[in-house]
Amino acid sequence: MKYPLRMNRKKPERKIPNPSDFKAAFCRRTYCNPKQNGGIFIAKLIVAEKPSVAKAYAKVLGATNRKDGYLEGNGYLVSWCVGHLVELAPPNVYDEKYTKWSIADLPILPEKWRYLVSAGTKKQFGILQKLMHRPDVESIVNSCDSGREGELIFRLVYEQAGCKKPFSRLWLSSMEETAIRAGFAHLKPSTEYDALYNAALCRERADWMVGINASRLFSCLYNQPLAVGRVMTPVLAMTVVREAAIAAFVPEKFYTVDLELTSGCTASSRRIPEKTVAENLLEACRKEMVATIQRITRKEKSDNPPPLYDLTTLQRDANRLLGYSAQQTLDYVQSLYEKKLTTYPRTDSCYITDDDEEMLEELTEELEGFLDIAPEDVDEAVPRTRRTVNREKVTDHHAILPTRSMLQADLDSLPKGEQNVLKLIIARTLMAVSKPFRYLETLLTTECAGEEFTAKGKEILEEGWKAVERKVLADILNRKQELTALPNAAENECGILNAELKEGQTSPPKHFTEDLLLHAMETASADSMPEGVERQGIGTPATRAATIEKLVQKGFLERKGNKKTKVLLPTDKGKALITVMPEEIQSPEMTADWETKLLQIERGEMEPGEFMTEINTMITELVKNTEMKKGANALMKSKIIGVCPNCGKPVVEREKGWFCENRECRFVLWKDNAFFKRLGKRLDAHVADKLLRDGRVRLKDCRSAKGKTYNATVLLSCETDGRSKFSLEFEGGC
Repeated sequence: MKYPLRMNRKKPERKIPNPSDFKAAFCRRTYCNPKQNGGIFIAKLIVAEKPSVAKAYAKVLGATNRKDGYLEGNGYLVSWCVGHLVELAPPNVYDEKYTKWSIADLPILPEKWRYLVSAGTKKQFGILQKLMHRPDVESIVNSCDSGREGELIFRLVYEQAGCKKPFSRLWLSSMEETAIRAGFAHLKPSTEYDALYNAALCRERADWMVGINASRLFSCLYNQPLAVGRVMTPVLAMTVVREAAIAAFVPEKFYTVDLELTSGCTASSRRIPEKTVAENLLEACRKEMVATIQRITRKEKSDNPPPLYDLTTLQRDANRLLGYSAQQTLDYVQSLYEKKLTTYPRTDSCYITDDDEEMLEELTEELEGFLDIAPEDVDEAVPRTRRTVNREKVTDHHAILPTRSMLQADLDSLPKGEQNVLKLIIARTLMAVSKPFRYLETLLTTECAGEEFTAKGKEILEEGWKAVERKVLADILNRKQELTALPNAAENECGILNAELKEGQTSPPKHFTEDLLLHAMETASADSMPEGVERQGIGTPATRAATIEKLVQKGFLERKGNKKTKVLLPTDKGKALITVMPEEIQSPEMTADWETKLLQIERGEMEPGEFMTEINTMITELVKNTEMKKGANALMKSKIIGVCPNCGKPVVEREKGWFCENRECRFVLWKDNAFFKRLGKRLDAHVADKLLRDGRVRLKDCRSAKGKTYNATVLLSCETDGRSKFSLEFEGGC
């Protein structure tokens, strides 16, 4: 940065400072309005989960002076984590023998858990550690995301840094300035969240134990790396079971006879399995050409408004209507939250508390004005927001709502994805407080040739919440609401204008889209639970998207379809993994049971030690009782793509590259290959195949460091220790 020159300015006389004034001078320089206690200036350290959130806090608090890894001012130091700064140590930290995978060393069940600072985040951890131990820092505020993971991220940093200073908890559902100010004015005691931390700790350690032990056990049994996860594996199992059901499905044909009546409607028979029976009925109807009206039933029905959004429901709608993946939707709504346009997204509640009801009523009125929607007649005795209120079903956070700040924001400047997700949230908020959709359903039953025929019709009485849906989401829904009312039948008999035979067949189960898979994860094990038990599911709203993404990244699932509608299909690798997994690992019931117990720990209804003992026992039994399944080796056999140029053994494809099957050989072609990256290319299956077969591959349009393109041939050879070595041969002898 360039500063303007200051001309003709007299140099001030230099004074020699008094060493005793250093500390006081530093504090005056650092804080605009510091707290003083016995002559010592006191600061409060704020720890956020990420830099963008820290900056929002700092702006409200007046901490505007930028430093390396934190901001300061007005008696506050505001710093941040970068995700998980502190992680569970790998097995080899406990004992060097765990470096090599062996069934004989299992189970690995640490008695005293060890943690390490992530290699890529040591600098930021060091900054936080120094800030925590600064003598002028009196107390700390855990300002990480308001949920289980946010609690864990802060506490692990606090423990690893060896900090003993008191800390409090900031708990927010909105990033609006008013909400931030109110949050800091009413900080919660840290002890209120000890149970939440215990639940997070149990979840992390249980996942580590299952992942480490099960992955090593099955990898050693089947002689190839297999990633096993507590949540990941049951979800994969769901997709494998679904595809097996689709593959085994045998469609059954059925037939109906349709009668076009003179009253202006079409009546259909029941489904008839035998074609000859249906043909006989058709012939009989064509002979009679008259249908007798048996009864006409008219019934008023209504569909209540949908509830407010929790994260999973929002992800499902965004996938179904917009084609967004669960992770994309989470990223969009997280960004909206940080831009102060929506409330906290990682919520599992579709309700608000009675404390928030007045806020929602005012927000509704402002949204209606914002969208130029005429407000409905309000019953003073029963507020329209009452349906959205249920304190018992609000745990950490209420449902996702737009904020008042959104009303003043430049929404056109938002990325398209964020605009669409915000539109869904706005629409759902207004729909939830609207009147029910009311309609008249008419059922006409007629008789011809001794068979009953029925016709249904619907007539709108009051559009209610569907009017909001139609107006706000017209461009997203891209559909017309078509309801056909049955004409009045005044006579006892109707003539038949035409009769025809229609053929149909039963449909197989649907492939999993992300919408359907999220629903299956949310409701897993619900059928097997006794009535009255809280619904159990796999994962949490905050983690389900990451689980799906991990399955795709590891090559167990793949997305297929067009841009709008993609299905999730298990790969051969995914099917093979589930085939060899024992029931307890792939069972949704077990995982859902764990989620419920973690929630009990969160509420202080279960001791963490009891839960961890159960996990230890389960893993010990798994290692003790699991044997290789007969015939599974053929199923698990990796795909051979070529011969190792170093030792002559087969080269097989695995998750991260193409490896020599000889464990003593160091030859590997990494998929994430630095040499090919420098050329602006990827080492894919086709390139790997060419290199192994011919020892060379010609590449077009390679890119130099200066951005110029050229053609060249990559040559493959081996180092003396067997590792792959690449060189370039330029065209034209260059």
